[in-house]
This record gives sequence, structure tokens and C-alpha cells, in this order.
Amino acid sequence: MSNLYNNIYKLLNKYRKYVLILIDTFIVIISYLSPHIISGVHPTKIDWFENTWYIYTLIYMVTFVVMGVYKNIWRYAGIQDIYKCLKASVIANLIFLIFTKSSNIFVRYYVYLVSFIVTSFGTMAIRVIYRAVLIVGEKGSKKLSHYTNIMIVGAGQATVSILSEISRNNPNNYMVRCIVDDDKTKIGRNISSVPVVSSTEEIPTMVKKYDIEEIILSIPSIDKENKKRVLDICANTKCKLKILPEVYSLLTNDNEIMNKIREVQVEDLLGRDPIALDCSMTKEYIQEKTVLVTGGGGSIGSELCRQIASYSPEKLIILDIYENNAYSIQQELLRTYGGDLTMEVEIASVRDKNKLNKLFESKNIDIVFHAAAHKHVPLMEKNPEEAIKNNVIGTYNLVQVAHEYKIEKFVLISTDKAVNPTNIMGATKRIAEMIIQSYNKHSKTEFVAVRFGNVLGSNGSVIPLFKEQIKAGGPVTITHEEITRYFMTIPEAVQLVLRASSMAEGGEIFVLDMGQPVKIKELAYNLIRLSGLEPEVDINIQYTGLRPGEKLYEELLISQDKNQIKTNIDKVFIERPTEFDEQELFELIVQLEKAAYDLDIETIILLIERLVPTYKRTKNDKTTKISCA
Repeated sequence: MSNLYNNIYKLLNKYRKYVLILIDTFIVIISYLSPHIISGVHPTKIDWFENTWYIYTLIYMVTFVVMGVYKNIWRYAGIQDIYKCLKASVIANLIFLIFTKSSNIFVRYYVYLVSFIVTSFGTMAIRVIYRAVLIVGEKGSKKLSHYTNIMIVGAGQATVSILSEISRNNPNNYMVRCIVDDDKTKIGRNISSVPVVSSTEEIPTMVKKYDIEEIILSIPSIDKENKKRVLDICANTKCKLKILPEVYSLLTNDNEIMNKIREVQVEDLLGRDPIALDCSMTKEYIQEKTVLVTGGGGSIGSELCRQIASYSPEKLIILDIYENNAYSIQQELLRTYGGDLTMEVEIASVRDKNKLNKLFESKNIDIVFHAAAHKHVPLMEKNPEEAIKNNVIGTYNLVQVAHEYKIEKFVLISTDKAVNPTNIMGATKRIAEMIIQSYNKHSKTEFVAVRFGNVLGSNGSVIPLFKEQIKAGGPVTITHEEITRYFMTIPEAVQLVLRASSMAEGGEIFVLDMGQPVKIKELAYNLIRLSGLEPEVDINIQYTGLRPGEKLYEELLISQDKNQIKTNIDKVFIERPTEFDEQELFELIVQLEKAAYDLDIETIILLIERLVPTYKRTKNDKTTKISCA
């Protein structure tokens, strides 16, 4: 019997429109015969019947087609679809009435009434049966056809569009079993015959009840806090999670809405609305300028290149010491912009001042975004001389050349680890900030820094490492159970950098209010759950201890409250400059360079402590295991 249902289901699903047209035609003919059958008069004995039955049928079927009755796929039929079918029957009957009267064809009035009633009930009944056969067929063929039971979160217009698209085209073999929504007035209702069963708090219960395998969050306008709350609930169900993006990303064409549904990403779990910046000033500033991006092949650098390219610069120059990274972003931009973007790639190090001089001499550079840096905290603790060479001397070289060639703006990519640093990497970035603040006082070039927290998914960051550890079956390593970090997305970070460059007057350190810090343990748990696994059950968590120079809690500003200057951009602040001895700064930088190339680690540590008083030397254990923070 199940095979019979499966075969019927497959046939109906493949040729559903034509099957319905054929069945409706039969029903219309029967309905026109029914008054005569009821009256006991054989239709062939009625002289006008032979000349009108096909006209009656034709009028009905044309009306059904014109009014879009067959555009509705009855697997998701609702009250509005029944109403459309009934309305089409009324109009068809009226057209037939007008036709017979205008043609002087005598038809008894009870024929119109009985035919209308039989047609209406017949066409609606067959759709109910049709839908039932489809549902039974779907259930019966689920294992064979690999249908996926779906729950949709949200009972708004986006869900209506999703159901409509699934009904027309269902390559993913979705079977939408239920909808959940926190609007109590919607619970108990149907959307295209799919029931709204509960609030979001009852998602785990509904997942078990309806055997849900995949959940789609279909509330594009949902705020980040509620999105995180709902996704946290969903993550505990072990269902695969997908999400419809924000309203601004949606296409107006419902036929393409399924293409916009994407996998849930860890960014969705941060509980913070993405910062929205006015990009018009950025475009005006970047347009028709020659822009140099150092470290252009890295995570931040490559995103800088992508966004800068979208603002139509005169020329984009990508500088990176790693040729593979530079080549990768070059090819990506060529695929995107082709000949519309003038672009050059320079394989060079910011440590090489002669190469930098030649570059600035020949390229007429207007703006520099300095993203080249060593950023890995534990590796820089073990190799402080490399952090000095790259982060301090490299920045100093670039700043000197930018000043000499009087470029318009120089933007340093900094980090929250430069705030009261306790590690080599953070201290070297703080020294880099001091260099640009000092030069800004005496240069025609406007020097500015942009400071932000950890970026999600960057090379060497916690998330890619967590994903690799989860893929390998664990354990996921965390340095401390209570460790927290500020996070933002790479596009957000780059938006801030570009916006800062357009509004900067020189000397500022821009800081983004990144919301609440994220507990790394919770981040790891969420990533494990997004993989359909259970933390501490399927994947173990291993705590390895804080690494040398590592903070339990990151700070964002050097001094809170009174040191923050609010800008006209929401969530963006400027840190008031901290006074320091400029002459001592550059004298000690010379000594730092010598100590770095002499591999004199003790002297490097002592000089950093003099330059950055908050930096305190930690024991550098060469055997420290590299793990996540």
C-alpha cells in the first residue's frame, strides 16, 4: 500500500498542474449534468444541452486559468486559496448566465444554481483530497526521497514567500511541518496550511513532536539580541540551522528568496547589531585616489581591498610579503571588476625602507592603510624580535616615507590589545600608535589609527581553530573557563577603518563600542552545537591555562569614560591622546631596532617596559602549548 501511495504522490507532484486541470474539467462536466440527473431527465432529451455543455466547460476552465487557480500548489493551500477557487466559480457561472441570456438560450435557473454548487464543492473537495494524498505520499516516500522535516521560525511575510517558493520549486526536498512565532495571536492559525504551533520557547518540544531535522529562522528584521536568544534555543536541538538575512539583503522577487537562505554563522550568535555606517563620505574620499594597502593579502587587508575597490579608486596597490595571499586577492578582484579596476601588486616587506621609498617615489600614493603586522600573541611572546621588526620598525619605516612624500592620509590598523598591554604584540601595536600620533603633530600627512577587537574568522583567530578541532573530533582547547573577548566581523572592522579615514583630521585613535564581551567558552559551545554536536558529550573541552602575556579580560580603551569623545557616528568614539616623551620614543626605537637584529631579548623587554609602562614582563615559557583564547 505504501508503494502505491508513493507512486501516486510522485505522479501528482510531477504533473500536478495538468492533473488538476484534467480533474477540474471532469468535475465541471459532471456538475452541468447533475441538475438533469437529479430531475430524472436524460440530458440527451434536452435540445439545448448538446450546444451548451462544452461552452459551460470552456468558460469555467478559462476563468480558472485566468484567475490563477492553478498557480496555487495545494500542498500549501490555505483559506485564501479556497476563496480564490470559489470566486472563480462565481465569475464563471455569471459569465455563462450572461452568455445564455444574450444568446437566447433557455436554461432553467436551478441549473445555474445546482451546477455552481456541485462545481464549487467538487473542485474544493478534490483539492483537499489532492493535498491529503501529497502529504501521505511525502510521509511514505520520505526515506526513499530524503525529504527533510523543516520548522520555520517566524510567521511573517518572509515565511509566506518561503512556503510559496518551496511549493513551486523544492530542490532541497523540504517538508515544512510547522511554524513557531512569539506573536500569540498567530498561534493556532495556518499559513498556507502549515500550522503555527507555539512560541519560540517551545521549539525543543516541537522539534521532538514533529521530528524536525532543520530549522529556518525567517525573521529578517529581528534584532541581534532576539536572534541570539532564538538561535541559542535552536542550537540545543541538534537540528541543522539556517537563516534568512537582514531586510536590506533580501531580493524583492519571491522566486529567489530560497537562494538567500544561508547557514547560521557564529556572527549571528554575538547578540550585537552590526554597526551601520554612512559610506557616502568614504566613497567621496576614496574615489579617484591612489590607495596603498599593506598586508593586503591578509584577513583585514584583503577586505580593505574589496571595499576600497567598490569605491572606484584611481589605483589600488596591494603590498604583501606573502605572494600567495596577494595573488589570491588580486585574482578575486580581477574576477569581480575586470578592467574597471586599476590594480597593482607589490611583493615587499614594510621592513625594507629602500623598497618603500622606490614605491612611493613612482606611484604618487594618496592614502595608506597599514594592515601589515604580526598579531599572534603567544608566537610574538616567543619571538619578540620579530614583533619589533615588523610592528614597530615596519610601521616607523612606512610613516617616515609617507611623511617624506606628503601623502594625504595614513591609517594604522590597531588593536584592543594595545590598551594597557601585557604582551609583546599589544605593546608593539601601542608603540606604533605612539609613532603615528607623534608624526601627526609635525607632518602635512594626517595620521590616524583605528582600534578594534578580535575579528571573526581571521587567519590565526580562535574560530577557524575551533572549527578544525571540532572537525577532528576534539578536544576544543580554551585557555581559561572565564576568558572573554570582544568580537566584530571583518566587514564591520573595515567599514570603521574606511569611515575613520574619511572623517579623520589627524592624530585620532578611533575606537568602536563593540557591545558586550563574548565568553570564549560560550563561543566554543555554540560552534559545537552549530555542527550538530553536543559540548562535553560529543566534543570535549580542554582548559590549557592562560598563556604568557594573555589577559583574562580585554580592555577596549586606555581610560574609560572621561577619555572617550563621542563622534557623530553611532558607537564610534575617539580616544583622547595620552602624553608621552616624543624624543625618548624615537631614541628608544633606534635602540629597539638594534636589539631586535642582535637578538638581544633582555634589552628588548627592558626598552618596551620603558616605552609602555603598563607592559610587565612575563616568564616566556618556550614549551608553552599553542591553544585558543
